[in-house]
Amino acid sequence: NNESHSLFGLDTFKYLKLQTTTTTTTATLHNCSTMTPPTKIACKRFSIANISVALIVSFSNAFFLKPNTVFNRRSFIPTSTHVLRPDTAVEMVYKKVFVAGGSRGVGRCIVDQLSNSGTEVVALVRSTEAMEELNDIKGVKAVKGDAFVYKDVENTMDGCDAAITTMGGMDGERRVDYEGNNHVIEAAGILGISRCILVTSIGCGDSKHAAPPEVFEALKDVLAEKEKAERILIRYYTNMNWTIIRPGGLKSEPATGKAILTEDNLVIGSIHREDVAALVIRALNSPNTERKIFTVMDPSITVSVNDRVVKPFITSAP
Repeated sequence: NNESHSLFGLDTFKYLKLQTTTTTTTATLHNCSTMTPPTKIACKRFSIANISVALIVSFSNAFFLKPNTVFNRRSFIPTSTHVLRPDTAVEMVYKKVFVAGGSRGVGRCIVDQLSNSGTEVVALVRSTEAMEELNDIKGVKAVKGDAFVYKDVENTMDGCDAAITTMGGMDGERRVDYEGNNHVIEAAGILGISRCILVTSIGCGDSKHAAPPEVFEALKDVLAEKEKAERILIRYYTNMNWTIIRPGGLKSEPATGKAILTEDNLVIGSIHREDVAALVIRALNSPNTERKIFTVMDPSITVSVNDRVVKPFITSAP
C-alpha cells in the first residue's frame, strides 16, 4: 500500500470486483439488430450497461489495459523524457531527498533513479524487509516507520532538502492518501523544506472530467482523499515550492522514454512507472514546474480519440 494508486491502479480493481469485456458487448449490440422491437430495446439497454461496466474495469486496472487501448479525449505530441540512469546528464539541484512510498511501485522507481543519479535518498518504509532491501542500495537510507504517525515522518525527513510522496492505499479502515500525505506535507513545512512533490491521480481536482463519469463515480472516495492532500499543499503551504503530478493507468513495463508532462487537465492515458519516476525527478529539478499541477501520460502507448493536440510541458532541467 505504499504506492499512490492512480485512477486505474490494481487497488481500484479490487475495489470494483467486476469482470466483463467490450468484445462481448460489441457482439451483443450486433445481435440486437436481428431482434423484434421490444426485445431490441431491452438488448440495447443491457449492452449499454455492459459498456459502462467495461469502461470502469478497463480504467481500474492498468495491467488489463492493452497497448494502444485508451479512453482519452485528445491526441498527443510525443516528446522525449529521460529515465535517470548513471549516464543521464540531469543536474540534480537537491542533494538529499526524502521519499515516502519508496518500497515499491513508482516510489521504488524514484528511489532507484535518484540513487543512480548520485542523490542521497532517505526513505520511510513500514516493514523490516523493505528497510533491509532499500538499505542495500548505494546512497539510500531506509527507516522503518509509520506514515500515520506524524513524528515518524518528521524524524525521518529531518535533514533532507526536498520531499517526494507517492503514498496511497488502505491500512485496515484508514487510507494513507490523505492522512499520510498530509503528514509529509506538514513535516516539510515545519522543517523548512521548501520543495515538495505530491503524486496523486488523474480524477483529482480539476482533472475530474478527464475520466468517464462511471469511472469517477466508482472511485470518488479514493480520489476525494487524494484531492484533500492536494488542497492542503496548495492552500496552506504558501512558502513551499510544490508540484503535483497526476498519472493515469500505471504499467510495470520498462520505460519508453517518451512520456510527457502536460498542464492540460483533460488528458487521460497510460504510462509506465519508470517513466513517471523520471518525470517526477525532472520536475523536482526544474524551477519552472514549481507551483504547478501536471498530468503525466505516454503518447507512444496511447491512441487518441479526437483531433485536439496536447502540448507537452518543457521542463527547465538541463
